[in-house]
Amino acid sequence: MSEDQKKQLEQQLWNIANTLRGKMNADEFRDYILGFIFYKYLSEKMWRYADGILKEDNIRFVDIDENSALGMEYLEAIRHETLGKLGYFLKPSELFSEIARRGMSTSSLSNDNFILGDLQRILTNIEQSTMGTDSEDDFDNLFEDLDLTSTKLGRTETQKNELVSKVLYHLDQIDFHLEDTELDVLGDAYEYLIGQFASGAGKKAGEFYTPQEVSKILARIVTTGKAKLKSAYDPTCGSASLLLRLAKETQVTNFYGQELNRTTYNLARMNMILHGVHYREFDIRQEDTLEHPQHRGMHFEAVVANPPFSAQWSANPLFMSDDRFSQYGRLAPSSKADFAFVQHMIDHLADNGIMAMVLPHGSLFRGGAELQIRRYLIENRNYLDAVIGLPANIFYGTSIPTCILVFKKCREYPDDVLFVDASQHFDKVKTQNVLREEDIDRIVNCYRQRSETEKFSKRATLATIAENDYNLNIPRYVDTFEAEERIDINALAGELVELDKQMAETDKTIAAFCQELNISTPF
Repeated sequence: MSEDQKKQLEQQLWNIANTLRGKMNADEFRDYILGFIFYKYLSEKMWRYADGILKEDNIRFVDIDENSALGMEYLEAIRHETLGKLGYFLKPSELFSEIARRGMSTSSLSNDNFILGDLQRILTNIEQSTMGTDSEDDFDNLFEDLDLTSTKLGRTETQKNELVSKVLYHLDQIDFHLEDTELDVLGDAYEYLIGQFASGAGKKAGEFYTPQEVSKILARIVTTGKAKLKSAYDPTCGSASLLLRLAKETQVTNFYGQELNRTTYNLARMNMILHGVHYREFDIRQEDTLEHPQHRGMHFEAVVANPPFSAQWSANPLFMSDDRFSQYGRLAPSSKADFAFVQHMIDHLADNGIMAMVLPHGSLFRGGAELQIRRYLIENRNYLDAVIGLPANIFYGTSIPTCILVFKKCREYPDDVLFVDASQHFDKVKTQNVLREEDIDRIVNCYRQRSETEKFSKRATLATIAENDYNLNIPRYVDTFEAEERIDINALAGELVELDKQMAETDKTIAAFCQELNISTPF
C-alpha cells in the first residue's frame, strides 16, 4: 500500500468518525468509532482464520448453517481452535459484515434492519467467549464504553439505529488489508485517529496520548544498542501508543503496562490487539500505579512513560517502608508526584535496561524532597544518564516546557551526565509546536553519540552537578547565550549629528513655506 493510499484510508476513517460527532465531544465519539473499528477488525480476523481451518473441507465460514447438527459441530471445532489462537470467538451471524448488511437492509420484513439489540449482544458475546480461557482478562468488559442506549446517538431508538447502521455500513466498505501481514495499515490508521482525537480533546488528551514525535524520541533512546527487547513497561500507558512505538524500533517479546482511567485502559487493550500483539504477549492492568502497583517484583529492559504532570498522590507515610521509596529518605510531595513516578520506574528497571520519561521542566530544579531524591539518584546511585530539554507547547492541553530524563543502572559513561537543549528546535503548526524529523534525529543521535555541540549539548561532570547543588536546570550546563552585536558609539554619535543637520535643513524649508503662505511656523 502506497503512502497516498494510507492517507486516503486515514481520511476515510476520520470522515466516518465525524458522522458520529453530533452533540458529542471528541473523547465521547472517539469511544464509538474506535470500538466499531475494533469490532470490524476482530470479525475479519476471525473470518480469515476460520476460512483457513475450513480450506481443506472446501467450506467457507460464512456458509456454515449454525442451526444444523453438522454446522454446530464445525463451529465447536473452530471455537476450540480460535480461542487458543485468537483468544475470542464469533459465529458467522455475528460477523461485522453481516450486521452492517442487515442495518442497511431495505427488506420489508418488520424490524429486520433494527440491529442495536443484536449488536450489543454480539459485543457481549465476544467478551463472554473468553471466559475461563487465558485471554479472559484481556477481553473483560472491553466494550463497556460503547453505550448503544445513549441519547447522544439519537433521541429515539430509530434515530440511534439509523446512525449506527450508517457508520457500520461505511466501515464495511473499507478494506483493512489484513491479508498483508507485512503492513500494519489498520494499526497506523488507528494511531492516526487516536492522534486526531487527542488534538481535539484539549487537556483530557494528556490522559491517553503522547505525541508521536515525543514517542519516537523515547522509543529510540531506550532501544539504543538493542536488537530485541525481552520486556517493555509503561506504568502510565494511556492508549499504549508509546509501548507500541517501541515495536516499530525493535522486536519486543512482551509488553507490560498500567493505566488508571478505565476508558483509556480499554482503549490500550484494543490498541494492542489491533496492532497484532497476541494476547499472551501483553499484560495491561487497570489501577493507580503509585498507590496500587500491579507488577511488583518485575524488572524490564525498557521502561518508558509520560506520566500526568505534577499529579497529586497520597504521599502516605506508610510508603516509607515501600522498597520503591524507602532508600531515598523522603517521599515526593503530595502535590507533585513527578519523582514518585521516577522512583517507581527505577524500581522496575532491569540492570541492563534503559529508562526514559517525560517530566515538567520544574522537576529539574525544585527544592525540598525533590532535591533530595535527585541528589540520591546522582550522588548515591549514579543512575541519571541524560537530561533533554524539549520545546514548550508540544503536548496537547498544556503549553509548559518539558524535559526527558534518561536513567541507566549500568552506565557506560559514569563520570558525567549529558545535557541537551532542544527547546528552540521545532516547527510551528497552527497553535502547536511540532518536532520535525530532523529535530528528532538530532536529539537521538546526540544521545547515542554522547556528542557535545555548542549551544545544544554538554557533558557535565558529576562534580559540576554537585557544585550546582543538584539543580539540573539545563541553562546551567548548556550555554545558549547569544552575544549582542557590538555598537560603535563614535559612529552612532556621527549619525546623530548628521540627523540634526538634516532636521535643521528641514526646519528651514518648512519656515520658508510658512512665510510664503503668510502663516506662523509650527516651531
